[in-house]
This record gives sequence, C-alpha cells and structure tokens, in this order.
Amino acid sequence: MSPEAISARAENSVSPSSAFVTGDALPRAGDPADAPKIARNTSGPPAKNKGRAPRSGDKRAVFRNNWLGFAFAIPQLLLIFTFFYWPASQAIYWAFTLQGPWGGGSEFVGLDNIKAVVTDPVYWDSVVRSLVFAAVSTGLSMGIALVMALLVDRELAGNKIYRSVLVWPYAIAAPALGLAFRFMLAPQAGVLAFVNHIWPGIWDPTINGNEALGAIIFAFAWKYVGYNFIFMLAALQGIPRSLLEAGAMDGARPLRRMVDIQIPLLTPTLFFLLVLNITDSFQDSFGIVDIMTGGGPARATNLMVYKIYFDGFKGLDYSGAAAQSIILMLLVIALTFIQFRYVERRVHYT
Repeated sequence: MSPEAISARAENSVSPSSAFVTGDALPRAGDPADAPKIARNTSGPPAKNKGRAPRSGDKRAVFRNNWLGFAFAIPQLLLIFTFFYWPASQAIYWAFTLQGPWGGGSEFVGLDNIKAVVTDPVYWDSVVRSLVFAAVSTGLSMGIALVMALLVDRELAGNKIYRSVLVWPYAIAAPALGLAFRFMLAPQAGVLAFVNHIWPGIWDPTINGNEALGAIIFAFAWKYVGYNFIFMLAALQGIPRSLLEAGAMDGARPLRRMVDIQIPLLTPTLFFLLVLNITDSFQDSFGIVDIMTGGGPARATNLMVYKIYFDGFKGLDYSGAAAQSIILMLLVIALTFIQFRYVERRVHYT
C-alpha cells in the first residue's frame, strides 16, 4: 500500500481516544441518536397553537367568546324554568293557600290543605293502589325484559330482528297506548271477548276493579319492556365472554351461569332501571289511566297522579291538588332514598 493511501485512511478514521478528547461520542447499537429525529419534546408542556385551526382528529370545541356558550344554554334553561321550576314554585305556594275555583285572590291557610289530604281515607286508598301499581308493573316489565335480553344475547335465530322490534313500544305515547289497550281488552269486542262467550262475565274491567287495575298494570308494563330491554341487552353484551366460557368449562349449565355470573354483573343496570321504573310509574301512568279507565270503576284505578288531575281540573280544588302534588313528590323522594340506602348495598360495581 502506498504512503498516500495510508495517510488518507488515517485522516478518515477516528480513534476512541480522540473522540474522548474532542467530546464526540461513538455511535452504539440501539443508540437513540441513530434513530430518525421524530421524537416529541417532553421536556415541558406542549406549546399552545394560537391562531391555528384544530386538527380533524380533535374532539374539543373551544368558543372564543363566552356569549356563544350562553346562547346555546339559554333556550334549555328557559324550558326548564318555564315547565319545571315555575310550576313547582306555584304548586308549593298554592299548597299553603286557599285558591278560589274561579280565581280572584288567595288566602294563606298554612298546613290546612295538607291536613285535609292526609286525613282523607279516599286519598290513602289511592296511595295504596299507586304503590301496588308501581311494584307489580315494575317487577313485570323488568322480569320480561330480562328474559328477552338473555334470549337475544344467546344469538338465537332472528335475534337482530328482535333487537329492533322490541324497542318500539317505548316510542308510543301513553294516551295512544291506553287507547290501543282499551280496544284490545274490551269485554265486548276485544281480544278476550271470546272468553266471555265461553264463560259470560269472566272478564269485564268496566265493572270489576281488580281486572281494571290489572289491565292498566299490563299496559304500563308492556310499554316499559322495550325500555328495560335496551339497557339490559347492552349490559349483557358488556360482560366478557371469557367468564361465561370459564363457567361452561366448569360444567355450569346456562341457568346456573345466568344466576351466578350474568345477573350479579347486571346489578348496576338493574338498580338503575329499578329507580327509573318506580319513579315513572308514579308520573307516566296518567295517560294510560285517563284513557283506559278514567280512574274507575269505583275508584279502583284512581292512582295518585290521576287524583291530582281529577281534584284540580274537574273538582276545581286547586289548593288540595297542589298539596297532593307536594306529597307525591316527597313520596317519590323517600322511595328513591330507600332504594339508594338499602337496595344499592347489593349492587356489584366491579
């Protein structure tokens, strides 16, 4: 090799000692310096992108002016104030005053309206019937919805059709539902009319109070089956399949897996539906009762919410109806508190 070649090789090569002296580090295998320089700067908070439009993947919406956010919120606040807070405040005011049936002033009477309500045996009869209606309709609707959700979750034939069809009843308004069931359960020409032809008088909710109460319970439960079904099916699909497969490998049959695995994991959803169903049974039952039975026969279906309407708008006792609405609100609050205080203890959130 010629001396010129040896000199050129020496100039191009770098020794470890010279690298140490000059401060140049030798590249090592796996050294981040060898990788492309695409690492993010993590030494401090990210810089604010002022004046730049958000990226297409950003989910956050930022309002540059506060008034725009208030503009979106004001319509909803007006609706809440107009249809909730203002009527509630008026009901509280009327409950402690004596309102004339044709207007023209009021007189403060204190607790006289509430005393008149709680000493009325007819009112306590409506309270008992309302509690029975709430308990039976809630249990019936949640029980049927749970069975249907378990069947659909097992991927039976036609389960996709069931999922779409079973949610339709909840979209029906209560008065329309009451009208449909009034025709279907009519003793003269309804679905059960053939039973009266075989055994005359065995089914007649127009004169039998217990049958009338059973009819409105069935109608209300049918409406809420679809609502409960949606939540229960979603909760069942959220249970890991590995748990069910492990139970099957241990020899547990479907019923045993449902009791020991699925239902305990469904308790948060069941508790949520229990609170909503009981609350709605005291409020959303008015349309069904008004269309199907009108509170009869002989006050057999005179629930609390219907009695408020009947005394206030037909009896023109606005003060007594307002007092009843306050008691109904306190009853719903008490039942909700009892459920959160005692029933929630059995809920498994993990």
